[in-house]
Amino acid sequence: MLELKNITKSFINGSEQVHALQGVSLTVSKNEFVAFMGSSGSGKSTLMNIMGCLDTPNSGQYLLDNQDVAKLDDDTLSAIRNKHIGFIFQTFHLLPKLDAIGNVRLPLRYTDVSDEEATERAIALLQKVGLGHRMQHKPFEMSGGQRQRVAIARALINRPTVILADEPTGNLDSKTSVEIMALLKDLHQQGQTIVMVTHEDDIAEHAERVVMMRDGQILDENYALAK
Repeated sequence: MLELKNITKSFINGSEQVHALQGVSLTVSKNEFVAFMGSSGSGKSTLMNIMGCLDTPNSGQYLLDNQDVAKLDDDTLSAIRNKHIGFIFQTFHLLPKLDAIGNVRLPLRYTDVSDEEATERAIALLQKVGLGHRMQHKPFEMSGGQRQRVAIARALINRPTVILADEPTGNLDSKTSVEIMALLKDLHQQGQTIVMVTHEDDIAEHAERVVMMRDGQILDENYALAK
């Protein structure tokens, strides 16, 4: 499903060269639910950006669904990203002027899916995430948990190979966080591959595997959380 081979990534921050990833190798299998953990600066966000085809490594190989995407140009990466990857962000990234249906439909705008089918898919997914009664509400009319449910529906609209969730509960209270994680676990049980970044042990516990990172490297790819 996802295979990273000796991935490196560095960049300049002021006068300093930062080695964000230093030879990272890892495989995520189909239908896995994997959580990445690590302190700030460990490289987990940089790795998430590469897995999401939002960035490219300096060296190494990245196979997404058996296709080497590490050295593709931006236009090709964009097409692959839209076809294979659904994103869930900590800050939701919803457009304020669009209602829930409009936000969920967005990833299909540049595909050959008709407007009618896009709307039908959006409605079905909003019902699936428990927002059948809020479909025509705009983000400012919703709670944080409801906005994250819209974001999850949007992540699913292109029927992605993998969902990448970057701190999906970071802006939510504890009760809503539990509800969102239950929804993600349910999606996983239905066959969805999920890769998540989190700094919270109780959120990582929902994954079936935890990968611990430190200083741009994988410290442990089967990390045991303290009970």
